[in-house]
Amino acid sequence: MQFSELITTLEGLHQQLSQQAARQADQLLTLRNYLFGFYIVEFEQHGTDRAAYGQQLHKRLSVELQKHAIKSVSDRSLRQYRQFYLTYPQIWQTLSAKFKLPDFDLIRQEDVTSNASIDKDLPTLNPSLLLDRLTYSHFVELLKVDNPLLRRFYEVEALKNNWKVHELNRAITTLLAERTSLSTDKAAVIARIQENQPTGLEDLIRNPYLLEFLGLQEKPEYTENDFEKAIIDNLQDFLLELGRGFCFEARQKRISFGNRHYRIDLVFYHRILKCHVLIDLKIGEFDHADAGQMTVYLNYYKANEMSAGDNPPVGIILCASKDNSLVEYATSGMANEVFVSQYLAELPDKEQLQAFIERESRSIND
Repeated sequence: MQFSELITTLEGLHQQLSQQAARQADQLLTLRNYLFGFYIVEFEQHGTDRAAYGQQLHKRLSVELQKHAIKSVSDRSLRQYRQFYLTYPQIWQTLSAKFKLPDFDLIRQEDVTSNASIDKDLPTLNPSLLLDRLTYSHFVELLKVDNPLLRRFYEVEALKNNWKVHELNRAITTLLAERTSLSTDKAAVIARIQENQPTGLEDLIRNPYLLEFLGLQEKPEYTENDFEKAIIDNLQDFLLELGRGFCFEARQKRISFGNRHYRIDLVFYHRILKCHVLIDLKIGEFDHADAGQMTVYLNYYKANEMSAGDNPPVGIILCASKDNSLVEYATSGMANEVFVSQYLAELPDKEQLQAFIERESRSIND
């Protein structure tokens, strides 16, 4: 062996073992958070002094754990760990054998059974695959999906396609499951997630609005332009979904500041509130910059578009998903009225999507 070959061998060994160490650290972090969630639920249900803590449990627990220099134990994080355990009770089945956990007998099987019943009709998926190949950051994204069938879709596709966290986030926030169920070429829709192309919808909702009236026909792929056109074509139904008093004024309303031009997606006038309502459609997840952009629109309308007797304009940001804490911090203290709502697309055929997930699951489990 030459010296250069020795360097190459040692470098490769270092990289391989470093990656394994990082992966093991990720698994242990996932395990820690899951067990935190279990013991919190166990205390809430069976702790002898649980009544003394009540709704303040997570906050008080957070304070005490931080005194012991334990990281990532904020009130919000602890609630998330609790949700992690309740959403994935089936993971517990693999923990004892895989990690030789002590005190397995502490688990109350009636709790596991009652939670597991949520998933009894879903396509089967080996829980050990989730632990082996998904990081806790993946699970954080999956916990945002309330519908168990849709969540299973994202689990299967994340495993099959080795999605990174940002790819999984993009799939969820652009409603990939719903769009896949509407498309005849499902593989093409899924493949676009791993391409750097926009694939989301631009829908509207009332937190949430379910756009049943769009009457979408099957086609190989759906894009945001398809949904926007469907909304405009069904404007009367959309106005009914918004509620009483909305009168349509403009689509893609252009406003200018010097040589810079911006477009407001939809503009309405509310005849009862006597104010303009500006709607900004967001393809993916709400970001704090969206609130700032809406503030610019509202200030422009306040200065240039208000008539005598009008009240100040209202802004609605419609997005595929949102973090309520971020929304609160991004909009708190604003003089203008800014609302952030979430939209949902209709799931046209549950059986069709379930059959698709079952086929995908078999390719992973085999």
